[in-house]
Amino acid sequence: MPMAAERHAPHEPGTRVLLDALATGDPDEVLSLRALLAGLDRRAFGMLLFIATLPAFIPIPLGGAISGPLVILIGAQLLVGRHQPWLPGFIARRGPHRRALAAFERRFAPWLSRLEALVRPRLAGLLANRAATMLTGLVLMLLGLLLSLPIPLTNYLFGALLLLFALALLERDGVLMIIAWVAGIIAIAVFGVLSGNLAAMTLRWFSSWT
Repeated sequence: MPMAAERHAPHEPGTRVLLDALATGDPDEVLSLRALLAGLDRRAFGMLLFIATLPAFIPIPLGGAISGPLVILIGAQLLVGRHQPWLPGFIARRGPHRRALAAFERRFAPWLSRLEALVRPRLAGLLANRAATMLTGLVLMLLGLLLSLPIPLTNYLFGALLLLFALALLERDGVLMIIAWVAGIIAIAVFGVLSGNLAAMTLRWFSSWT
């Protein structure tokens, strides 16, 4: 019966449709995160993660430092089992300009189109499973932590991984979520060791000068 219910569920607009709607309008208008999440219900975490990931694609060193803490906050809420994202007021009142969303859409539209052609609601029950939600939250927290660290040339990589999680949550695609888990855990294992080595080398370098 869950399969039948899933087939007859009302069709929800895809990620590209949502992004097109958000990017249309006054380019100088700021879209508050509170307004962006309104009415998205179970997909709100996916949209928040999508927006939180955008600074990672800005070609400046601070991009990861902006995205990382937000991703950690999202992951922590999934880990403890929240059904709707919570944001402090000073963050909820902020958000991206329409022009930033339009620029992202122009730059990554071909990739999003190809990916969205493969993404669809599958194994949606997996995304409602408590253990699966906790795993998603834990992986997001660790990826957010790595994104916050000054590891050279990794912002785009972590950003792409986080977009997989965001699309899986937005499109209710359990198969894509499994792929995101595997890719995320591999990245955590590889770059976790790398960041540990970098930290150890930095400490040794500072100790040699003291």
